[in-house]
Amino acid sequence: MPLQPHLSADVSVVVIGYNDAAHIADAVRSALAQGPSVSEVVAVDDCSTDGTSELLDRLAAAEPRVRVIRREENSGGCGTPRNAGIDAVTTSYVMFLDSDDVLPPGAVDALLGAAREEQAEVVSGLCVRRELPSGREVPWQGKLYAEGAVLARPAHLPRLVHDTLCVNKLYRNDFLREHAIRFPEGRFPYEDFVFTARVLAAGPRMALIPDQVYVWNVRRSAGHLSISLDRSDIENWHARTEASRSAYDILLNAGQKELARAARAKFLDHELRMYARELGLRDAEYRRAWWDHTREYLGEYDAADWAVNPTASGRLLGRVILASPEPRDLARLKEFAARPSRLCPPYARDKDGAPVWADDLPQVSLEPYLVRPLHVLPLAVDAELRPHASTSLLRLRLHDLYGRVASAGPEAVEVEWRHREAGRTVQHAAVPLTPSEDGTWSAETVVELAGLGAGTWDLRLRVRFTDGASREVTAHAGAGLLRRRVVPSVRYGVLLVQPYATHSGALALRLAAGLSGVTSVLRGRLSRLLHRAASR
Repeated sequence: MPLQPHLSADVSVVVIGYNDAAHIADAVRSALAQGPSVSEVVAVDDCSTDGTSELLDRLAAAEPRVRVIRREENSGGCGTPRNAGIDAVTTSYVMFLDSDDVLPPGAVDALLGAAREEQAEVVSGLCVRRELPSGREVPWQGKLYAEGAVLARPAHLPRLVHDTLCVNKLYRNDFLREHAIRFPEGRFPYEDFVFTARVLAAGPRMALIPDQVYVWNVRRSAGHLSISLDRSDIENWHARTEASRSAYDILLNAGQKELARAARAKFLDHELRMYARELGLRDAEYRRAWWDHTREYLGEYDAADWAVNPTASGRLLGRVILASPEPRDLARLKEFAARPSRLCPPYARDKDGAPVWADDLPQVSLEPYLVRPLHVLPLAVDAELRPHASTSLLRLRLHDLYGRVASAGPEAVEVEWRHREAGRTVQHAAVPLTPSEDGTWSAETVVELAGLGAGTWDLRLRVRFTDGASREVTAHAGAGLLRRRVVPSVRYGVLLVQPYATHSGALALRLAAGLSGVTSVLRGRLSRLLHRAASR
């Protein structure tokens, strides 16, 4: 939607913060920079002790549109300060901004213009996650915002439940007040799950716009990780399931059965897969507690929750967990929880020859894979990268899946390396796939390391079949060759090469170029080793 700088002041931006003096000024200024459409910025300080309060006072003294609310006691969460902001705003519309994020230019005008033009009570736009310090931006729920849409009711687009953020939306104040829509008070992690469910349950007229309206800054190296990033404590999983349960109950009790069912499916497809990918990183105590809690939560699902799309990765993961009282098959579950899924061997069958998850878990049937379209099957490819002087040899092995791959005739595999920070790609010509005696197909290709250059590279593959069909996949990293090596390079003098497995088990590659790049990496590695030794 084009920007509309003529729009009159009608929006309040509620900025919340706690002990974030390093970033909150940037957040407030990004809201003020939206121009005359923003009537006021209500900054709610949740009893900070690091100078945040004084910084906000200085901003308010210099800018009359800034109003500061100082809480006398820290709430322990985000809901209470946001509620204080809702109570304080005086305009027709409100939106929310966290202290460590920013609004991109034109965001408020785009949202407000759509709200007025479409008579919408809620307008939602595209949020991007900006990885810092690299600056790489990843759209959040990009498919929802590929193009504009107007919905008389949220139930017309059940996928809305996947966008649980409260910050990429503009709300009409009288709508929130009429339905008494507020955030959970106090310490309630994932409070936006509940708030968003309450919004959807009220059935607002909504507009979706493709404009970028929010920048979610992701600081993985921060001393104190955000709630969504700090998943190492089992209490985080408890909080996530409780928020998901609350969202489901809110939607169901409001008569929004389709949205409630979609919320449960979303938990399987998003939350369950994300945490399952990381389960192998945790200790035995965490894994046992996670497994028990997940079985208890999934036990609340009914038959209809499992019936729709039974081959969806999250549903199959859930069925494996429910069928086994003990944690099991963690490496295989990690691969299956990847995006796209990889169903690695073994490929078991029950006594009647039907495909199943494992010999000792025959109740988890894989029969639907016998009729699923080839382009959505969870194909498994193993990959090994053998670094040499200036090039590397990439070896690939494609597994069959209950005869489906063999019947389709795998013909070739297209190889692509994607730079994680810059997003640019380096592609190779299609490599023929050769059948092997063990029922797999193999391919080899040379990787010019100097042609890639420094950075982190993700391997992406597309398997092509004789009938013209294809399937995009990632490759399982062979564990035997994941070692850091220094190799000579004509272009850079020297390259530090490290093939490694991502959290989902996929092959990726780190490259440091030149003597300075190699020295920097080795110095960082030594520093971390010394830090670990000192902390023991």
